[in-house]
Amino acid sequence: MSIAEMCALAELSRAGYYRFLTTPAAGDKDIDLRDAIQRIALEFPSYGRPRMTEELHRRGWQVGPNRVYRILREDNLLCLRRRKFVVTTNSNHDRPVYPNLARDMVLTGIDQLWVADITYIRLETEFVYLAVILDAYSRRAIGWALDQTLEDELTIAALRMALERRIPAPGLVHHSDRGVQYASHDYTIF
Repeated sequence: MSIAEMCALAELSRAGYYRFLTTPAAGDKDIDLRDAIQRIALEFPSYGRPRMTEELHRRGWQVGPNRVYRILREDNLLCLRRRKFVVTTNSNHDRPVYPNLARDMVLTGIDQLWVADITYIRLETEFVYLAVILDAYSRRAIGWALDQTLEDELTIAALRMALERRIPAPGLVHHSDRGVQYASHDYTIF
């Protein structure tokens, strides 16, 4: 078939066909960027708009966060991170529970009230636990310990550090949650 016959069959003018040949394709101008974003999303599935934009900058792309967000949204690549909740307090135990003396305290100086708690830190392949003791007046961390387990040794190590760094006078109130680590015999007699 000749070009004239094909144009007639497609109901197009010959001028329109030749214009099509000389005009660059109007396709997706973001096709290369989309490809780069999809590669990064496969490599780093938890990357959202901020980290994706930074990674693109590291790879030489000059792109703004709004454009990255639009492409992530259009390609259904927005990540919804679900954080795993880790329980660090086991208050269902038969050990003695002490009254809350900290509730009505008015602090006037350091070493009157120490507060303690445990939290977790998520690493790439595991969780580690951090026990911290703060002086409530100065809000300074005076003792801490990091471990892979929630055993009594974690809280005892934080308490030991606090006692070595500060020598509190009698009357110090130590406040923590009702977790088994803080109610253990080894911790309470320390």
